[in-house]
Amino acid sequence: QVEVVESGGGLVQPGGSLRLSCAASGPRLTIQTMGWYRQAPGKEREFLATILSAGNKRVADSVKERFTISMNNARNMAYLQMNSLDFDDTAVYYCKVVSGGWRHEYWGQGTQVTVSS
Repeated sequence: QVEVVESGGGLVQPGGSLRLSCAASGPRLTIQTMGWYRQAPGKEREFLATILSAGNKRVADSVKERFTISMNNARNMAYLQMNSLDFDDTAVYYCKVVSGGWRHEYWGQGTQVTVSS
């Protein structure tokens, strides 16, 4: 079993920044990819960014000018640096870990990000 825990969410003013963290753990953890998604009220879950253990990244066009994904392989952690936040960025942010040769997917419980003045 793999556990995924997000942190770093909170309340931020428009134009502000936040850095989200995702920690993965488990006795059979073999990370293939780590990714970030978000879900706003009344909307479907949206892909934001993913990073492979080898370092390759993919970021959604809608946020690529403002969001940066990174990974610390040694600590089994991924980060999402979010800059120039706007009201539309308000959502629950989720981390997804793909692990093992069978590429099982594991999700965290999410962390709330609220952009408000």
